[in-house]
Amino acid sequence: QVQLVESGGGLVQAGGSLRLSCAASGRTFSSSAMGWFRQAPGKEREFVAAISWSGIRTYYADSVQGRFTISRDNAKNTVYLQMNSLKPEDTAVYSCAADPANRVTSFPTNFDSWGRGTQVTVSS
Repeated sequence: QVQLVESGGGLVQAGGSLRLSCAASGRTFSSSAMGWFRQAPGKEREFVAAISWSGIRTYYADSVQGRFTISRDNAKNTVYLQMNSLKPEDTAVYSCAADPANRVTSFPTNFDSWGRGTQVTVSS
């Protein structure tokens, strides 16, 4: 498994930007697809974005397409989520996850390692 620690969350006004980071340790990071998920209070966990081990393939939820960008730096064992044009409905705890089978999908059950998450709050 991969150990994951997120950072970069915070409070931002609507229309602003944040960049989340997910630092990984473990031998399988560079061969794993990575994903970002979020969960707002009282709501189910929601897929945000995923990226293949090479960084070539990416996949986004419709709700963030065109506003968020997922990327990774395998030399630094880190995956990023650049979030622009933030909306109050983006408020949630954001978690990263690893899929050692390199499947770029939205299914949480494909990911076997999860971080604890970082809070993102967007004020109106």
